[in-house]
Amino acid sequence: MLGLKKLKPDKEKLMRFVFLFSACVCILAVALICIFLFGSGLPFFGKVNVWEFLTGTKWSPDTFDASNGVYQILPMIIGSLYVTAGAVVIGAPIGILSGVWLARFCPKPLLRPIKSAVALMAGVPSVVYGFFGITTLVPLIRNTFGGNGFSILTASVLLAMMILPTIIQLTHSALMAVPDSYFEGSLALGATKERTVFRAELRAAKSGILAAVVLGIGRAIGETMAVVMVAGNQPRMPKGLLKGIRTLTSNIVMEMGYAADMHREALIATGVVLFVFILLINLCFSALNRRQTQ
Repeated sequence: MLGLKKLKPDKEKLMRFVFLFSACVCILAVALICIFLFGSGLPFFGKVNVWEFLTGTKWSPDTFDASNGVYQILPMIIGSLYVTAGAVVIGAPIGILSGVWLARFCPKPLLRPIKSAVALMAGVPSVVYGFFGITTLVPLIRNTFGGNGFSILTASVLLAMMILPTIIQLTHSALMAVPDSYFEGSLALGATKERTVFRAELRAAKSGILAAVVLGIGRAIGETMAVVMVAGNQPRMPKGLLKGIRTLTSNIVMEMGYAADMHREALIATGVVLFVFILLINLCFSALNRRQTQ
């Protein structure tokens, strides 16, 4: 017995060290990414006018002499915002309502198969989503709304499908973490099940649901391959939902393979802008979450 009691604190110390080591590795990885991005991208901002780089509308790299190219990324910034906003507008309500249904209204025999299907959907490679977009969504939107099908609308719908598993799973987990006393107390006061779920439990799980939406936004704004395949990839200002666009991520992946010198630095600087966008989104979420918990 004494030996077992002595062993237990040793195990706790070991696991505490393992968790601390894992956390340090994650922090180190993020720090290395930041150092690489800013170390490689900031020198470019010293060579160009930062305001023109962020607000100009012309992207025209010179293959033969990169220093003669024009590097302005406002069309890609606007394209990323449009596509991400469209994906969230379409996907967030569907994902949240699906998570609510799984947590509170789904029949028990169906719960496990549907949760497995949602988890499987999260593991589908983005290039497979891209093939689905080309073969199904592009012709559907072309025949329904006109245009050539490679557009902001197509990319938004496809990204909405891709962020659904994240929002559904996290919404389900957030609702399942709400204490049963909320549900029982609301029913005891005479509320219906639906009113209890949407007025009491959803409010209690608001923090987790906001986290789900923010992670969905991060997935949408950082997605590359599927967007490259369906968005049209035209580096110009948006001219409508049915017109093509290029995002920050697709701009990097399409040109990094042959970029050199100033052109390569401009693409890395584009990555810095994207990183700052995601950082600002997370900071806004943290501030909003802190305000609601006070």
